[in-house]
Amino acid sequence: MSSKIGLKLARKYSINFTLTKRSKKMIKFVIIHYTGMKSESSAIKKLCDSKSNVSSHYYIKYNGDILQLVPELYEAWHAGKSTWKNYNSINKYSIGIEISNPGHQYHYKKYTRQQITSLKKLLKNLMKKYNIKRQAILGHSDIAPDRKKDPGEKFPWNELAKIKLSWTHSLDVKKLKQFRKIRLSSSVEKISFFNNLRKLGYMRINLIRSKKKTNLLIKAFQRRFRQDLINGIIDKECFLISKNLLKQ
Repeated sequence: MSSKIGLKLARKYSINFTLTKRSKKMIKFVIIHYTGMKSESSAIKKLCDSKSNVSSHYYIKYNGDILQLVPELYEAWHAGKSTWKNYNSINKYSIGIEISNPGHQYHYKKYTRQQITSLKKLLKNLMKKYNIKRQAILGHSDIAPDRKKDPGEKFPWNELAKIKLSWTHSLDVKKLKQFRKIRLSSSVEKISFFNNLRKLGYMRINLIRSKKKTNLLIKAFQRRFRQDLINGIIDKECFLISKNLLKQ
């Protein structure tokens, strides 16, 4: 890694990766995860255990130390069944970063300042190295909203967006709140909202047959772009955010 941004790495290689080497051009995304496990040691052990069939390229500890588990040009197994835009099986096209955090199942908590500082340095490096756009820095819940919640509503997406390491809407937050909890007036607007999500990259779902998935998709969008209220209900605020994101 480049010393220009002061990135220090330790290496602890996992054997859980696809043996075929991929080209640099295949790497389009960075996917951010939390570990969702009680302890840091058990999470690292799982990511390196051949029986687990999971891994990531990088692991960020509570103290900000970064472990490299899988070389970047090999496919790590972090995304599972996933989709974004026209891409399926996102493992093939991404670099995965796991961040120590017990997650929603084990008393989900804020990420440490050391973790976010290290993540910023790592993202800057990866984005420059692979020409990855800020719209392609995604959470696990973005690419698998029907299965995953990580990195969750406590992850500082807006902080990253301010330094162009992610993206968010450009609307005035205070003015936007006046539209909160105002239900969309027509089914046309609701369909338009989901079309907006699909254009942004989120999975396509059957709105009639998949009510549970619909709710989970809305929550995934809210965890990313309206983190202080995750209720699975589309309101005018969510709709306006989705429209604004498309303009970017």
